[in-house]
Amino acid sequence: MQHPFDVAVASGARLKAAAEIIGLSSRTIIRWRKHNGGHDQRRGPLSEPPNKLGSHERQAIVNVANCPEYRDMSPNQIVPKLADSGVYLASESTFYRILKEQNMVNHRLNSKPSTKRYRPEEKVATGPCQVWSWDITYLRSPVKGSFYYLYMFIDVWSRKIMAAQVFDEESMELSAELFTRTCFVHGVQPEGLILHSDNGGPMKGSTMLATLQQLGVVPSFSRPKVSDDNPYSESLFRTMKYRPNYPAKAFQSLEQAQSWADDFVCWYNTVHMHSSISFTAPDDRHYGRDVDILHKRQDVYEKARQKNPERWSKRTRNWNQVEIVRLNPESENSAGQQQQFKEAV
Repeated sequence: MQHPFDVAVASGARLKAAAEIIGLSSRTIIRWRKHNGGHDQRRGPLSEPPNKLGSHERQAIVNVANCPEYRDMSPNQIVPKLADSGVYLASESTFYRILKEQNMVNHRLNSKPSTKRYRPEEKVATGPCQVWSWDITYLRSPVKGSFYYLYMFIDVWSRKIMAAQVFDEESMELSAELFTRTCFVHGVQPEGLILHSDNGGPMKGSTMLATLQQLGVVPSFSRPKVSDDNPYSESLFRTMKYRPNYPAKAFQSLEQAQSWADDFVCWYNTVHMHSSISFTAPDDRHYGRDVDILHKRQDVYEKARQKNPERWSKRTRNWNQVEIVRLNPESENSAGQQQQFKEAV
């Protein structure tokens, strides 16, 4: 005889959805199928727990939650209030559980209910020009309250700054134009390229999105007001603004701001030893020169170990190339790739 969830699945239902209806997880059902042919192995309690609330106690909780004094409060507020008056009925979690069973846990304020923002899907880069990240940062101008805007595109795999242009306004038209020009300058075929950004107007404007669609680019966006979802650009801006030669005072002109940005890009791409890519320069990694550099380093370490083996308790330092870079990794094992957000690049 088939189990009801087998019948449901055979009729086209998803196993996970069918399992949830009967209070199980899909993994449990799969485990049962492997060990007992899929039969329900739940035994259930033979007697009620001795600490179970009685019907009158459950009704008392419902009555308190509905009384005029407490009906506008959450259980997290009701329980302490009751304790202040010398009364204890149940814990906050029990309040919530009983009210949920009565379908009484609902959003009752004038404000909109909170919306769960799901983390963006993981993006994986195994080489240059597969995943780019971009953002805009403010640069102080000589006019108080007015700013210049630095648009910056970075290749996630190599950390190479692909473009850095200063404008006097935020604009989706400027964003689209700069991205198109950047692809042309670097000879990049944009079709299939993933471009990640936050939720700003220049990023999600109709002109920018139309340009990306026309070029075959896959847009990706952070959750609103969550900077961790775009760590590569955020970390890059932090590195830039903590450079020793970053001006303490405002830029006096758009040309001065652009000149400083150009100098920074040159240093960052060609000189800066990036910690997250085995201390190689982004340009060397982007164009494949880092492989020979890392091999030579490994040889130096091996020779040093052979010369004085007693000074080495373990293997030499790992100078292998970082082959995979993940943006918004799904698992904890891959989360280390995102660590550069917390460190200066």
